[in-house]
Amino acid sequence: MDDAVSLGTERIIEGQRRVYYYGYWVKTYEVPADSLLAKKRLIEALTRRLFSHVEHGLNVPGQRLGEARRAFEAETDVQRQRVKAAMLAGALFNRATDIFTKLVEIQALGIKVEPDNALMRECGIHLEEALDLAGRVLHRSGEEGLDELWGEPFKAFAFPIEDFYKSRYIKIAQTMEDIDRLCDELIKTFVTLSAFNGIPELVRQFARAAKIKSETLSTDPEVFEVWTSFVVAGEKLSAFQPLVARDAGRAELQRATDGADLVRRVKELVSHVTRARVPMPKSTQELIERMERFRHPRADSATLAVAAPQATSLAGGP
Repeated sequence: MDDAVSLGTERIIEGQRRVYYYGYWVKTYEVPADSLLAKKRLIEALTRRLFSHVEHGLNVPGQRLGEARRAFEAETDVQRQRVKAAMLAGALFNRATDIFTKLVEIQALGIKVEPDNALMRECGIHLEEALDLAGRVLHRSGEEGLDELWGEPFKAFAFPIEDFYKSRYIKIAQTMEDIDRLCDELIKTFVTLSAFNGIPELVRQFARAAKIKSETLSTDPEVFEVWTSFVVAGEKLSAFQPLVARDAGRAELQRATDGADLVRRVKELVSHVTRARVPMPKSTQELIERMERFRHPRADSATLAVAAPQATSLAGGP
């Protein structure tokens, strides 16, 4: 049983090497050699991924770090300061990447770069400062920030690459757990409601596709099938429309609309955590609590009909 498996255990399962963390067997990849060049490529990839998930306007070139810092330090309005802090974090990340690129070029000339090199220290300082600012950065959707994602470039810089990969597998397992929590809660919310017949299987298909996507790198040969399955499963879930009786009252129609909105929100949040491959605990918990409130409405709230001889979708038509 998985309960007896030690964390970090590796096994070949159906021809694929996987590692066990917190109830999930996560797909593993070959770890590159621990060199400055490998770290540079990893940090660049992580930085690109970071900017693709956070709010717009943060990919400030490293050469403008001084301007970004002055703009942040001079700002007194709290709301505007948050945005400028996020821009400063972006500039810090890019400056760190610039420095690392130069260090790799120096090393390519046969010059040994020691870990305590002044530029190495400066690179680490920039990454650490950017991480300190991460709490002010929002996800592109406007949801909570992704502190874990901000910390990855610093981890890649500070720790051996093999240790970094292990930390990623742990985060992927935690992401899979959030996917299951959200989707299980969604099924629980609608499984007894006739207006949402068919939802459970659509949600299960989406959850399976999302978990596979979360563990699959973009460089994996299987990514074409994996990404397609994930997108199509999401589209099918998004297209679902609850069926309500033709003579349904206003309250019943509103409850069906609220239920459809919950489906949409879960689909969106699962998509966010899947693509980022890190949990979003605050958003996840808030959405789970919202589903709990939907299942236990106030006494004066209408409930969806258990049986509807003549039904129509919210989108209209028979």
